[in-house]
This record gives sequence, structure tokens and C-alpha cells, in this order.
Amino acid sequence: MNKMRVAIVHDYLNQMGGAERVVAVLHRLFPDAPIYTTIADRNRLAPELRGADIRTTWMQNIPGILRRFKHFFWLYPLAVRSIDLRGYDLIISSSSAYAKGVMSDKDAVHVCYCHTPMRFAWDFGTYVEGLQIPKSIKKMVEAMVIPLRHWDVVTSSRVDHFVANSSVVQQRIRTYYDRSSSVIFPPVNVSRFSVSATSAEQDYYLIVSRLVSYKRLDLAVEACTRLGKRLVVIGDGPDGGRLQSLAGPTVEFKGRLADAEVVRYMKDCHAFLFPGLEDFGITPLEVNACGRPVVAYRGGGALDTIIPGLNGCYFEQPTVESLIDALNRFDKLNWDSVEIRRHAERFGEARFCRELLAFIESKMNRRAANLPLAAVSEN
Repeated sequence: MNKMRVAIVHDYLNQMGGAERVVAVLHRLFPDAPIYTTIADRNRLAPELRGADIRTTWMQNIPGILRRFKHFFWLYPLAVRSIDLRGYDLIISSSSAYAKGVMSDKDAVHVCYCHTPMRFAWDFGTYVEGLQIPKSIKKMVEAMVIPLRHWDVVTSSRVDHFVANSSVVQQRIRTYYDRSSSVIFPPVNVSRFSVSATSAEQDYYLIVSRLVSYKRLDLAVEACTRLGKRLVVIGDGPDGGRLQSLAGPTVEFKGRLADAEVVRYMKDCHAFLFPGLEDFGITPLEVNACGRPVVAYRGGGALDTIIPGLNGCYFEQPTVESLIDALNRFDKLNWDSVEIRRHAERFGEARFCRELLAFIESKMNRRAANLPLAAVSEN
């Protein structure tokens, strides 16, 4: 595999989250592979990516693009089409929107690591819920989503093999693209975290997240306000103002904090709250790596990562009342920090690298042997 020409493609590199951490690990696996993306904010790159060969498109030159990148959603398909991938043997796209739509040589193998089919296109109502957008603009944008959805389906045929980051994303790939996929959970850098040596658990619940409406952080804010329980919210985003208007005196908004401070809050929290329907959810496992449990909504990626009674518990309905019930039950349970940490270690980076490399190698070997490519089995 060392002699292959490899290219990595990602939607955009102007923010740091779980998808961008995957790109950082892909870069470590294939350090000579250029990373193609529509736009990049080099001031916000992960340290592992700052020396990478990152190649952007013409969209990088649009004034204000880094700040208003979502406003130009209708241009990304054109930008992705302009990426020249001629001469590569292996294309690895990291995609939650546009990257999987790149065009490549017919002899190249395109593996898409899919964080989710485009949420903006397939779940528009949830995506914009809570955003302060005039109704007329919202209706106009919703009409523009229809051709985007068509593009998303058509370009799924450009992918040779899909890899889903969770069971729920695997099901979406089947539903929206009529394609099979394998599940490989994303990498969690558990080595960054450790169980507190002082057992300094405090009485606060914790949220670490971008403050956007679809993450349903309002459930946690309202539940803790009603119960009079402390809640520390770390992060910023467009939903911050609304969330603060819902909060009582026991809810603290810390904004963005340095990584070291975030880890300290993780180690000392009573529990981490994860109220949204997420594609996977790396942060709950990072908190688990600190030995602390999670209270999560029973859905999405949490179904793959939360084992009730071991590393957390669920609430059943996306309502404040259901979360309040779960918090009351949570306080009656006992938790083993060592076992919680051991659970998180199952999702480490070494496991991701091993599984992904084995998957890629099997597909490349089949292509090299000129054998028919069997459909990827679901697991």
C-alpha cells in the first residue's frame, strides 16, 4: 500500500469537531496524501494538520466565506466537482455533506467514511429549528434543498465503498442511498484523558458542545433549572442566547475554554449530559475516558456507545420530563470509574486505524486481483 497514490477529501476545514479529528488520524495513516477540501481556516486546524498539504478550492477566495460558510451551501457541489483527483489510486473521503461527491479516475477506489448523509438536505426542519431565520427566507432555502437532495443521491454512486461511523448512520445510508456499508466507529483519543487521582467528583452536570438547536441542549438546561441542579455548559454557538434565556441560576455558561480546562471539568463532573440525537458522539466517550458516566437520549450514536449501568444511562423521550426522570434515577446508581474508563478504551485510535486499514487493504487487493467487488456486508 506504500506505493499507492492516496488523496484525502473532506467537506471543509474551518472548524474542529469529531469529523475533523478523523481527518487528522487519516493524515497520520497517510502522511504523504494531500488533503483536498472546499475551504480551510488555517488558524483553527488541529495541531496534527498544521503541517499537512491542504488544498482548497476557489471558494476559499469568496469574501467572508470562513465566517458565513453555511450561507453558500448551494456552491459546494460545484466546488467539489472542481477538485482534480486524476492519477490517484485511492480516494478516502470524510463526508457529512459534500466530499463524497468528488470525481475520480474510473480505476481508482473511492472509500467514503460517512459521518452522516447530508443532514441539511435530509432533515432540514430539525437543522434550522431554533434559528432566527425569517419564514420567507426559510421557505426559499427549503425549496433549494430539493435539488441538493437529488445531488446527494446521484453522487452516492461515485463511492465504491461506504463506511458508516455508527449503526444509525449505516441505516441512513441504506435509506437515502440504497447502499450497504460497514460500521467502523470513529477514533477517540483516550490517551488525552485519565481518571482523577483525587476522586474530586463535584455536584455539577456537564455539557461540552457547539450551542446549536438540533443538539437539544435546551432539554438539559430546562431539566437542571427545574430540579435546581448545577449545570456547566462549555461551548458557544448561535443557540447560546436562547439557551441562556431558558436557564435558571444553577446553570453556568462558560463559553469556549482551553482544552486543559475542559478536561478538568470532565474529570470532576457528576455526569455528562448528552440530550441530542447525534450521528455518533465522541465527547461522551472522552468523558468516559475520565471515568465519569453519561446520561444520554436513547437514540442515534449513543445506542452504540452507552451500556446502561456500566458507563451511563438513557432517557427515553426527547422531553424535559423524561430527562428529569433519568436524572432522578441516575442519582440512585453507583458507578465504577475504572470500568467506565476501560469501556472508553475500546473506542481508541489504534482500533480505528487497524479496522480501517484492514478494510481498505481488502478492497484494494480485490481490485488489484481484478476480482468482482462483492457488496460490502453490514455488521
